[in-house]
Amino acid sequence: MRTVVVTGAGQGLGRAHALAFAAAGHHVVLNDLDAGRLDAVAAECATAGGKALAAPGDIADWDFAAALVERAVAETGRLDALVNNAGLARDRMLTNVSEAEWDDVVRVNLKGHFAPLRHAAAHWKALAKAGTPAAARVVNTTSGAGLLGSVGQVNYSAAKAAVAALTQVAAVELARYGVTVNAIAPSARTSMTEQVFADAMRAPEAGFDAMAPENVSPLVVWLASAEAGFVTGRVFEVSGGSVSVADGWQHGPAVDAARRWDPAELGPVVRDLLARAPHPAAVYGA
Repeated sequence: MRTVVVTGAGQGLGRAHALAFAAAGHHVVLNDLDAGRLDAVAAECATAGGKALAAPGDIADWDFAAALVERAVAETGRLDALVNNAGLARDRMLTNVSEAEWDDVVRVNLKGHFAPLRHAAAHWKALAKAGTPAAARVVNTTSGAGLLGSVGQVNYSAAKAAVAALTQVAAVELARYGVTVNAIAPSARTSMTEQVFADAMRAPEAGFDAMAPENVSPLVVWLASAEAGFVTGRVFEVSGGSVSVADGWQHGPAVDAARRWDPAELGPVVRDLLARAPHPAAVYGA
């Protein structure tokens, strides 16, 4: 039985992930700010066939994140996977975003990923140094907004883009300890997305519900498994029954003058580079 920490587990995608891990027979450590929601999800996990431990608290708080990792290890004897799912949105056009709205979104979506990852990584590093490396897995949650940008979500897009970069760096740094780090960019009906995509995300009256959060969880469960040790540093877009690999920034066409450029020379150079480079995907909402 593997032990998996799932943040933001009180509702939406986090709840769906927790139930999927429980159904697979894992021990799930559930985190959310809302203790009542966590208790309800913990009961559902037990019914689904797994074991669950509710650990309410602020995942972006440094000391709480450390205590969460310590508690998972102390009460289950191990930590095999961390699923960073907690997030929030404060949608505004750039000229209307307040400092508090920027800080809140970056804190929860980015620091709320980094803090538990940092403490879990320290635990896994210690195991590796002691000669008992874990086949550990991290699954972060970015977004299409983080990959392509989204009009009206400048704070959310910036935080989620940073999560993608965090994933790439952590994958390289933690590989030596037997840890893989990947990310998902999900599309699903949740409390965060229901206003933004209200019309597109209405549940069908019958048949396959392509926007159900439960559609995202199988990939998360697999990425957190021992079998997934061959993939790291990648971002997967997942929606309904579709799974794809996101292709991030690459080095593009280049011109080297072998000297310092004069600004007056660069107009034609930039035009040529743009003509030879792939056209970027459109920002959502543009």
